[in-house]
Amino acid sequence: MVPRALHPAGIALVDKPAGPSSFKLVAELRRRTGARTGHAGTLDPFATGLLLLLSGWATKLAPCFVGLDKRYLTDVDLTARTSTGDPDGELVERLAPPGRQELERRLERLRGDIELPIPIASAVKIGGERAYRLARRGVEVDMPVRRSRVDALDVIAYSDESVTLDLRVSSGTYVRAIAEALGGHCRTLRRTEIGPFSVDEASTVAEAALMGPGDALQRLPAEALASAPKGLLARARLA
Repeated sequence: MVPRALHPAGIALVDKPAGPSSFKLVAELRRRTGARTGHAGTLDPFATGLLLLLSGWATKLAPCFVGLDKRYLTDVDLTARTSTGDPDGELVERLAPPGRQELERRLERLRGDIELPIPIASAVKIGGERAYRLARRGVEVDMPVRRSRVDALDVIAYSDESVTLDLRVSSGTYVRAIAEALGGHCRTLRRTEIGPFSVDEASTVAEAALMGPGDALQRLPAEALASAPKGLLARARLA
């Protein structure tokens, strides 16, 4: 296999559409540049919004970006649960939606430091195999819980059957798990921010320009920069 080029190096801010996988967009950028390409966190196929794609030797800077806090907008259907916690799953249960007061009580329990089961339709490995592959075969597993932090969980719109939420969460938080804890599933999901980067800065993968590694790193907090492999910060600042 021919090794991928280390140049051009940089970070692309991509606005992912609903439908394709994140890995399809990684492959599309790789075809454009001919360089080694990676990501700093994926989105499910049904989801939209901000992806950070890394090109060339900047892929080695991924540890600086993967742990950044995230912001999402989601529409939660409060009338049904699905097997995946999103619209791609099978209907599991029809439910009477909670009233506004009950919804607020459930939301309050989901703010701050929380622990929720990881969704079965996730890439977490269970016994050495991806959970979503086990789910496709109908294998029942007890999913582990994950501790995360919800800094903001605000109601943007509410009806008897659905609620639109604006969330600010720590890296690794499953919004689908929050929707399931509310008694429903994510109907839509859009990532609007990753750390200091906004989807308003992003474009399609076909149009995305590469931000210089140094320009991207100077926007990060000190704790994120501490994750950089030794020697790469100096190289990035000179690039």
